[in-house]
Amino acid sequence: MENAPKTSGLPASSGLLGEIRQLIHGARQRAASAVNSELTLLYWRVGQRIHSEILVGDRAEYGKEVVASLAVSLVREYGRGFTEKNLRRMIQFAETFPDEQIVVSLVRQLSWTHFIALIPLKKPLQREFYARMCVAEGWSVRTLRERIDSMLYERTALSRKPEEMIGEELSALQETERMSPALLMRDPYVLDFLGLHDTWQEKDLEAAIIREMESFLLELGAGFSFLARQKRIQLDDEDFYLDLLFYNRKLRRLVAIELKVGEFKAAYKGQMELYLRWLDKFEREPGEEPPLGIILCTGKKTEQIELLELDRAGIHVAEYLTELPPRELLAERLHLASSRARQQVAQFDSNSTE
Repeated sequence: MENAPKTSGLPASSGLLGEIRQLIHGARQRAASAVNSELTLLYWRVGQRIHSEILVGDRAEYGKEVVASLAVSLVREYGRGFTEKNLRRMIQFAETFPDEQIVVSLVRQLSWTHFIALIPLKKPLQREFYARMCVAEGWSVRTLRERIDSMLYERTALSRKPEEMIGEELSALQETERMSPALLMRDPYVLDFLGLHDTWQEKDLEAAIIREMESFLLELGAGFSFLARQKRIQLDDEDFYLDLLFYNRKLRRLVAIELKVGEFKAAYKGQMELYLRWLDKFEREPGEEPPLGIILCTGKKTEQIELLELDRAGIHVAEYLTELPPRELLAERLHLASSRARQQVAQFDSNSTE
């Protein structure tokens, strides 16, 4: 009897074994992604074809008959993925995303369940924002739903711009994959995870943020890294302390955050400008954009902020909420803020043309 061939007995931690595992995992992921893309595109094409047939019939009852009849045959041949309910989703998919080229560009990163979460959104720009941010930040379906539920789009600075400008910024995100501050800056910030109730001081707020830093970074948005707490700034033999300092790799900027309990005060502008100019002079690296500042308050007076023209100074003032209000109340509040911001832009444009 011949001796069995000897093996080298490579340990599980071998570099060779690790490389082969990576090759296998990578190939499986690419295969799964390709299958997902083809299926999602198939669903769009099925929905588009049925939609075209229904439009030709131009009768609601005719449309119901077509979908029901197709579902019976398709389920029998191809399984439960083509039930009447799912076919109607495919039709909605094609109606909501009528441009096949846009769908082709999105299916490389988004799954069918991503699109199911996007379809109910009524406003095209709102829907495009979530789709583009999904791609840019690699959101899971769960994260996408959480962002929609928290009204992220309505809380961004972007949503308060004229629709033409919103479209331009979203197109720029698609083409250059570069974030703008308007895509990341929010108002209000929802900090319900901090566990603050009744009354607290600034030091309590700061300590809670440090304790829940991971959740705070998620609320800030993509690309933020924590750098320092109580950053010491020395000027003319005086010491100043910046509450929190971050870096955002997508914006390529330092971001200074000041925490306030109470309403915004005009004096906060001078304090933040001092910090930003010091950071620009002593901390900014070659190739980086100028630092940005965020002042978080429990309240703010819009007219003061408008007159101070804080945006021109690279300062964003936002409220923070330690408890998430009912969705209806938050929606009303954000609608009013958006309307006011658009009126301000329209007034500025009117004055500029006079």
